[in-house]
Amino acid sequence: MLPRDIWLVFRREISQRYRQPTWLVMGLAQPVLYMFFFGPLIQKFVAYTPGFPPGGTWMVFAPALMVQMVIIGSSFVGLTLLAEYRSGVLERFRVTPMSPAALLLGKVLTVAVNVLIQSAVIVLVCHLVFRVDPPIYGMALCMLMIACLSIAIASCSYALALRLKSEEGLPAALNAMLLPLFLLSGTLLPITPKLAPVWLWHLSRLNPVAHVMDASRASFRGDFSAHSLFTGSLALVVMTALSLLWAVRSFAKQNA
Repeated sequence: MLPRDIWLVFRREISQRYRQPTWLVMGLAQPVLYMFFFGPLIQKFVAYTPGFPPGGTWMVFAPALMVQMVIIGSSFVGLTLLAEYRSGVLERFRVTPMSPAALLLGKVLTVAVNVLIQSAVIVLVCHLVFRVDPPIYGMALCMLMIACLSIAIASCSYALALRLKSEEGLPAALNAMLLPLFLLSGTLLPITPKLAPVWLWHLSRLNPVAHVMDASRASFRGDFSAHSLFTGSLALVVMTALSLLWAVRSFAKQNA
């Protein structure tokens, strides 16, 4: 059955990660460094810059750190799939009755759980050190968006890995796509009509991750009436659905 197969793959993936807890420490190192070394620098910038999103420094910066962690951490999981492809693990999965969808969902759910653990630590540090107290429902919705974004990006990484089947070509392709995706998402500094040039603002609107970033900030501060929350949620649903469809088809072709 599909739920049982998903659980078996998820349990296998998560147990492999917990055997090497370095992944959690390394995954948290970058956002924590940004939190302590970059965050204080923008506090006065936030206070005295018109057009900056409402909510204060950490209401804007905390969800941005989560999105940054997803973009960087979830995009290179395809390399682990290539390692399994080279070692024959995928070939052994091929002879089992497990469906390609179960194999994919088990893997991307593992990525989502990893991201949620790291995001929870970021929220905890913000609360204990910087006294950030987001509304519980807004924080939960923001976490859900972060998990869905990680599933979408991880699915694309897996699909691209199966398409290229090259340990050298995959990082190069990912870096070429991630750099504009990251810079146009408004993660480090929000891209708003008052802060950005007109051409940069319109260009960022073509990036679905920018809409997800705006929605994450709105949900984290508890602004459920924001138009960006609806737009970002819609963009996230479409992006996740298309990414999963692409990845499932790639896994199915691999098993054919």
